[in-house]
Amino acid sequence: VQLVESGGGLAQPGGSLRLSCVASGFPFSTYGMSWFRQAPGKGLEWVSGITNGGTVTSYADSVKGRFTISRDNAKNTLYLQMNSLKPDDTSVYYCTRGYRSSDYRGRGTQVTVSS
Repeated sequence: VQLVESGGGLAQPGGSLRLSCVASGFPFSTYGMSWFRQAPGKGLEWVSGITNGGTVTSYADSVKGRFTISRDNAKNTLYLQMNSLKPDDTSVYYCTRGYRSSDYRGRGTQVTVSS
């Protein structure tokens, strides 16, 4: 199993970023997927999940209405569109296998929100 995140970087408050995660080594279309994040000095926090077919999504209250999770099963790719970013969104973001769970995760991509 390999999960490779990309798309992180520096954004200003109110800005947007789009994260991607390319999956390999397992039948991507048969698994739910999630995004987690970890801020400096804090524990791992679940952000969003999506079922294998993409028909059901869920979000943490802290990101609801601002973030959108999606997937392209033909490309084995998971996405997280992040809008209206806040400094509290600063974290390392991880792509994980599982809907609202994690048995494998990638190395993460850093998102920093600062003016």
